[in-house]
Amino acid sequence: MGKRAWYWLLLIPFVATLWPPFYARSKPALFGFPFFYWYQFAWVILTALLVLVVYLATREPHGD
Repeated sequence: MGKRAWYWLLLIPFVATLWPPFYARSKPALFGFPFFYWYQFAWVILTALLVLVVYLATREPHGD
């Protein structure tokens, strides 16, 4: 996979949170938190991990 192709992974969080009616509900709850809140929080963590993966896959080798 070319380096530019890795950037397509960054579309996943965008699409997953693009349509609020999909996740604008209260069930299923997780640890007492409605689905709406824990779904968005989960995407904060998942997005950070995806950004890390894309960064590591696309960075230039550091030649010391």
